[in-house]
Amino acid sequence: MTRFAAHEIAAFVTGFATGDVPETAIAIARLRVLDTVGLVLGGCDTLASHAAIGVARDNSARPARGASLIGDAASVAPAWAAFAHGVIAHCRDFDDTFSDSVVHPGSTINAVALALAETRAIPTRDVLAAIVIGYEVAARLGSAAGRRLHARGFHATGIHGPIIAACVAARLSGLDATQTVSAIGLAASMSGGLLQFLEDASWSKWLHVGWSAHGGIIAAELAARGFRGPAGALDGENGVFAAFLGRDALQPDALTAGLGRVWRGGEALPKYFPCAHVIQPYIAATLALRAEFGAADIAALDCHIAPWAVPIVCEPQANKRAPTGEMDAIASLFFQVAMAWVDGDVGLEVLTAASHGRIDLLKAAALVSYHVDATLGAGFDGRVVAALRDGRVVTRIVPEPAILPDAIMRKFIMLARRSLSDDRVAVLRDVLTLEQEMWPSEIGAVLRAADTGIRP
Repeated sequence: MTRFAAHEIAAFVTGFATGDVPETAIAIARLRVLDTVGLVLGGCDTLASHAAIGVARDNSARPARGASLIGDAASVAPAWAAFAHGVIAHCRDFDDTFSDSVVHPGSTINAVALALAETRAIPTRDVLAAIVIGYEVAARLGSAAGRRLHARGFHATGIHGPIIAACVAARLSGLDATQTVSAIGLAASMSGGLLQFLEDASWSKWLHVGWSAHGGIIAAELAARGFRGPAGALDGENGVFAAFLGRDALQPDALTAGLGRVWRGGEALPKYFPCAHVIQPYIAATLALRAEFGAADIAALDCHIAPWAVPIVCEPQANKRAPTGEMDAIASLFFQVAMAWVDGDVGLEVLTAASHGRIDLLKAAALVSYHVDATLGAGFDGRVVAALRDGRVVTRIVPEPAILPDAIMRKFIMLARRSLSDDRVAVLRDVLTLEQEMWPSEIGAVLRAADTGIRP
């Protein structure tokens, strides 16, 4: 029998011992959960989130031993809790990203892990190990495709997401290697997602994440019941990579090299501003320039950017310079940099209609330009060139984001306070940062008490 990449991945997913997962990776996984829970709490009041919550409620059988759904006293099926929380966690584009592939792993992985861990009373360490393993699979899938999916009009998170979710679900559901191969094969047939949302600022991007989490759990549930999936769904002649990128697109061992030996999940970078990830370093550089010279002394800003990022955050300029909705603002290099320049910070208010109508921000956005530089693109690299009013021109390299525990905690508290009292925020913070055996159920209890803004 031909041995495909799914066989190797399934062996890693099911066979790697929890105790052998590096402590550094476990510590990062705990921060990933903290970040995602904060994103769910901070995004649950959006119209997109209300729609996702409603769909989850309407389609769930309301099992006695189900998963918690934010703002809902009753339990729902794990696949539907993961769906809603995946959509919500991604709907402000505030979640982590692999720079080489622009895949957002955390909103999918953690939505799956929390839903299944709660229903199965899985110990903390095993949940965190499953999250780490999910990030490792995400790193390999994303790296093998790079940014080529985006170049062809596909949203990479939507392509890889169901497969990543299926691996996490298989691990937490106790599937064996054969069942996990089927789960991967079934999930691969759920791969999809178009970048067409860039044209009209619609919300399908957020659906891709929730649907990935949902599909991965469904794939694992089917595989557990003997439903067979194709073993070659990743690297076979008609697998994901051949179908989406061409039959010569995948290098041998690209999906499995270093699994269990070289840990790459830590390459997923957190986000500290609600924006397309490629914009974040330009915001940081602008804030540094503002601190050094003062906002009033800056006359104009020119952002040197890699060609691949231009259609995502720079064009069409009419939408990007004067956003009319959240998605426009999320993916606007001009508007996000303008807010950093004018206000000295970029928070969730950048997504509001009130900000989109501010004349001072629109005028500043008109003074932000971009310059395509083909030497850029290895990561989220770039430069900001500031023209000062005294005639000087200064250049700053944009900094690559890093995993900063204190910054992630500040972000969590800021987001959680949008839908929880300070007392509940403190309880949840302690649950997420202290070693506790049954923390998934405690997280669920707090999520159920959150104020989503949905009224009867």
